[in-house]
Amino acid sequence: QVQLVESGGGLVQAGGSLRLSCAASGRTFSRYAMGWFRQAPGKEREFVTACNWSGGNIYYGDSVKGRFTLSRDTAKNTVYLQMNSLKPEDTAVYYCAAGLGPINSRNYYLATKYNYWGQGTQVTVSS
Repeated sequence: QVQLVESGGGLVQAGGSLRLSCAASGRTFSRYAMGWFRQAPGKEREFVTACNWSGGNIYYGDSVKGRFTLSRDTAKNTVYLQMNSLKPEDTAVYYCAAGLGPINSRNYYLATKYNYWGQGTQVTVSS
């Protein structure tokens, strides 16, 4: 079993920054994919960013490219989402996710590729 615990959400003004953390435990993650999704009220869950735990490409959703950065600390089994130049439309609950197999350019954005989900952390960007 895998446990994912997010932290770092909060309220920030437009143009500001936040860093989310996702601490993973319960398994060896060398073959996993890790990612972030978000869901705003009344909207479907949206892909934000993801990578394979072993390294390689980092994928970003079009709406966050150039503003958000995914990183990981393998020693701490933690992934981070640095969010800069935040906009009101970034307001959502942000979910950390882990997939049992590697992702690639054809499937990184599919929620079905991710088997474990955190409880979510609220990010609110005021205008």
